[in-house]
Amino acid sequence: MSNQFVIGLDYGTNSVRALIVNAANGAEVGTAVWEYAHGAHGVILSRDPNLARQHPADYVAGAEAAIRRALAATKRNVRGFKPEQIIGIGVDTTGSTPIPVDADGQPLAFDQRFARNLNAMAWLWKDHTGVVEAAEITECARQKRPQYLAKCGGTYSSEWFFSKILHCLRADVAVFDAAHTWVECADWIPAMLTGTEAPGKITVGVCAAGHKAMYNDTWGGYPDAGFLGALHSKLGRLRSRLCPTAHTIDRAVGGLTDEWARRTGLRAGAPVAVGAFDAHLGGVGAGIAPGTLVKIIGTSTCDMMVAPVGEPLADIPGLCGIVNGSILPGYHGLEAGQSAVGDIFNWFVNYVRAGSHQSLSAGAAKLKPGESGLLALDWNNGNRTILVDQLLTGVLLGQTLYTTPEEIYRALIEATAFGALTIINRFEEYGVKVRQIVNCGGIAEKNPLVMQIYADVTGRPMKVSRSAQTCALGAAIAGAVAAGRFENFAEAQQAMTGLKKHVFMPDPKAHAIYRKLYALYHKLHDAFGTKEWNGNLHDVMKKLLEIRSLVRK
Repeated sequence: MSNQFVIGLDYGTNSVRALIVNAANGAEVGTAVWEYAHGAHGVILSRDPNLARQHPADYVAGAEAAIRRALAATKRNVRGFKPEQIIGIGVDTTGSTPIPVDADGQPLAFDQRFARNLNAMAWLWKDHTGVVEAAEITECARQKRPQYLAKCGGTYSSEWFFSKILHCLRADVAVFDAAHTWVECADWIPAMLTGTEAPGKITVGVCAAGHKAMYNDTWGGYPDAGFLGALHSKLGRLRSRLCPTAHTIDRAVGGLTDEWARRTGLRAGAPVAVGAFDAHLGGVGAGIAPGTLVKIIGTSTCDMMVAPVGEPLADIPGLCGIVNGSILPGYHGLEAGQSAVGDIFNWFVNYVRAGSHQSLSAGAAKLKPGESGLLALDWNNGNRTILVDQLLTGVLLGQTLYTTPEEIYRALIEATAFGALTIINRFEEYGVKVRQIVNCGGIAEKNPLVMQIYADVTGRPMKVSRSAQTCALGAAIAGAVAAGRFENFAEAQQAMTGLKKHVFMPDPKAHAIYRKLYALYHKLHDAFGTKEWNGNLHDVMKKLLEIRSLVRK
């Protein structure tokens, strides 16, 4: 059994990664990354700052290139390795990233008529062109189907499935009419690998359907045609062309086709698991279980938790959904997150050009909490949780003529930590206790300053996943379970996941200062982010100066 391997395909914002893992112990034996060929670092942009698309051709080329390179790397690292030892494949992607497809399940972008049409491509997760449509969907559900909103945090987001489809209908009716249906990237790639793209053959995952498209078995799957038709008659008719049932990641959608076996060098017939979003499988790869909050920290963050099905669980306002089986079968998956984290740090480095991440982190690490007198809001790309409002923007408060780039950089890190604490508080406010926090992703791996500030702000230890590639590892684990290597995910996680030895412990003195700063952050959060707030901000700048003076003494 020790010579069995699984492969995880991790489709991110800028590239696709293939990771080959020993199923017996989780050892990562081969990996490769292929950068998307289209757009700016894989993202196709326009003059509209809300638009972000990808070309589905990159998903196809990326699978072949990344798998072949990962196999070659594994042959170099493991003596006697043969591709036939790959027993299963898992796939994770960004989301919601829906693709308009024709009656054969092929993306419209492959049709010469739409080859250059951005609306015929994949609508990337961070495409916010559907802000108006999201508000319409929210209001329609509030009036007609409040149960839909209860399970998706109370507000439907412009990042999600139906907002993007409805916006396409309004902006480009030719593309909408040419599309037989729309398929999430997380569902289309497993279908592509198994030759099951056609309607009637494709298998959709409950992860994407439940968190981004209001799918729920208790009301018969996707929103009903009457509700969708109230938004637009054509959207109502689309309902009949959506899959009737969504599935968990413990089953296979099919076996790898002969064509894809030839293209990659893998064994034909190797089972491919139901697809899911990167953050959800990142939770699996980080060892998620009840009481464990997994933070996947990258350009944005996703905060994942699970709760056993059958135990009392409240509807939690501001979450990106509570979905049965979306992370682990037998558990409700709870998703929250921040629309920008690493993207905020990158903005400061790439646009303001005040230094490198390394130099700014080194300078920021020398500062004490509160020493700069600065306070920021982490809404540079809107707010995902708990406000669910993409029309919010970033704020930097307290700067003077002596403010340095390092001080601003630290304030931006602190803002994302305050946003993270707001999410933790929301979970616990509704009875979901956070007993430990496990971090993963590039920032958790590479920036100890961020991890220490998160520990100091939250007052909680910050643990880090053993794997630097937890999303791909989680996909590989799904491949192992779908292949029958393990009976369940608990068994697979026990064998294949772990934590790093070093834990970032909170500094009590720093935490005491951050409690004062967080009170001011929370005041700004409610003042700018809610309609209900009714107060006075006159004291905020003065209290920042008081804290600065106290710390500098």
